[in-house]
Amino acid sequence: MSEKSWSWLSVLVSAVLILILLQLWKRMNTYDIEPTQLVNEKEVNGYLARVWERRLDADAAQTIKIKTGIFIQSLKFHNSSEVNLTGYLWQFYENGMHDGLKPKPGKAGFVFPEQVNSGFKPQEVYRYPRDNGEVIGWYFEATLRQPFQYVDYPFDHKTVWVRMWSNHFEKNVVLVPDFEAYEATGPEDIFGIEEDIVLGTWERKNTFFDYHLSRYSTNFGIQGYVGQEGFPELHYNFVITRKFKNAFIVHLLPLFLVAALLFGALLTVSGDRELAGRHGFSTSGVIGTSSALFFVVLLAHIQLREQFAGTSVVYMEYFYFLMYAMLLASSVNTFLFSMRAAPWLQIIHYRDNLIPKVLFWPIMLACMVLITFFSL
Repeated sequence: MSEKSWSWLSVLVSAVLILILLQLWKRMNTYDIEPTQLVNEKEVNGYLARVWERRLDADAAQTIKIKTGIFIQSLKFHNSSEVNLTGYLWQFYENGMHDGLKPKPGKAGFVFPEQVNSGFKPQEVYRYPRDNGEVIGWYFEATLRQPFQYVDYPFDHKTVWVRMWSNHFEKNVVLVPDFEAYEATGPEDIFGIEEDIVLGTWERKNTFFDYHLSRYSTNFGIQGYVGQEGFPELHYNFVITRKFKNAFIVHLLPLFLVAALLFGALLTVSGDRELAGRHGFSTSGVIGTSSALFFVVLLAHIQLREQFAGTSVVYMEYFYFLMYAMLLASSVNTFLFSMRAAPWLQIIHYRDNLIPKVLFWPIMLACMVLITFFSL
């Protein structure tokens, strides 16, 4: 095959690998609806009857349900494990059923067990009669600590949850979603969050209520505490996905530019003196270029790593490891070719270093495809 044929074959293979990579990225960027979603009061009652009420002893106190709703107005990530929220939370207290549970003015009827800041207490903003009872609403600001995962960055999505307890710790009080307060609570509906909320590099994807069953190694000093194990704790969840374009411009685009510059340096490698003189090829020049590009990649990698301090290696970092390998391989290839070392290595010396040149992009893109495939 001629050099032109080898080049066109390299372009064709690279194009196919790019299409495969784009399809894998599209697959990584999808979000599946959580199977634990509860979308109406009938589902909630069925769930509680199945997983909680059937476990109670015959002489146990009857489960008391308090309708609870929430509306998020702002969200901000402080770091990789803390998120700050502001919004409103309300509860409906039915006359005759919740008389002994209704909080006094200035007191909150709920607790955020994962709240780490204690400087701001919920402020009561209204008491409003509804049906045969009263709705009490509070404004809150809370910083919640949660174990977010970033291994799929920049295709990661976050499920930020607000875990809610009743302040009547010692009683069999279960908080249930106040579905009547929302226009729609279907599996794909977004509710309970400001429509124009500023999320920066994130965008809203889904919201839902569900329950997580408790399991504690203590009864908190309360004899016969019902919430020690298997107690349903209400969670309001909202799913946000990262905007891929921002991460692509900040991290992936520079890597592709570094790869293009490295490929350009590799194209200057030639044993023909006239051609080498025309291109200004020298072994020290190519190695120097690789060294300069190495520091560019290293600084970008450090910047990325600082965003996720304390977490495991994220998906994007593997591309930096790949670029380190490509920079090293290009330098070794140039040195062996110019020194005429290891003449038996035909892959280096064949047709004026043709094979490394035509394999550069296919190898790099194939490695990206494999990294992405095993990250799914």
